[in-house]
Amino acid sequence: MNTITLTGQLICQDEGELAIVAKQLPRHIEATRAEPGCISFEVTQTEDPLVWDVSECFQDVLSFEFHQARVKASEWGRATAGIKRSYLVSGL
Repeated sequence: MNTITLTGQLICQDEGELAIVAKQLPRHIEATRAEPGCISFEVTQTEDPLVWDVSECFQDVLSFEFHQARVKASEWGRATAGIKRSYLVSGL
């Protein structure tokens, strides 16, 4: 059983996108950490306030796929769909 990791950045283009992330992020973190198979989930603002580092680890492919589907269907997913992401996934 391989763990799946995702690392990268969420990159806001302006203060409007930043406000969306700031509003939606606490619930997104809480929901993700409560998912079955979530080993770790961290989203932290960088020195550039428009850029957030993202690091997540799931116990297996099924838990990672569940997370991806839940995110797409969530308020977070809808609210942040247009915000740029630069991610690298390993373990798939």
